[in-house]
Amino acid sequence: MSILKEFKEFAVKGNAVDMAVGIIIGASFGKIIASLVADVVMPPIGVLVGGVNFTKLAITLKEAVGDVPAVTLNYGNFIQSVVDFTIIAFAIFMAVKLINKLKKQEAAAPAEPTKEELLLTEIRDLLKVKN
Repeated sequence: MSILKEFKEFAVKGNAVDMAVGIIIGASFGKIIASLVADVVMPPIGVLVGGVNFTKLAITLKEAVGDVPAVTLNYGNFIQSVVDFTIIAFAIFMAVKLINKLKKQEAAAPAEPTKEELLLTEIRDLLKVKN
């Protein structure tokens, strides 16, 4: 089997396509959540903690000398990443919880009997009456 034929079979398999779609949607969802965190959630938190911008929190380990920039420990970026992760994890948790709830509702609702099932039920009931 040629390499191109194997690649074609791999690339068009349902799993590979589904995975690609999931990655693309996941990346877009990540951008939405990043915007939610940076533009909606963090400003009120910054106001609550006195206008502190977490990303600018740092400790200078070595001052800048001439053209050499200062060496800093940017712990604010770490705090921001932890907050981002927490919000993203919570958003995903809520989405999965909603999806599971919808699945349970679908499973709980009994399916309408088919025409054949209705006909068979009718025949059964008629046979019970005759006996």
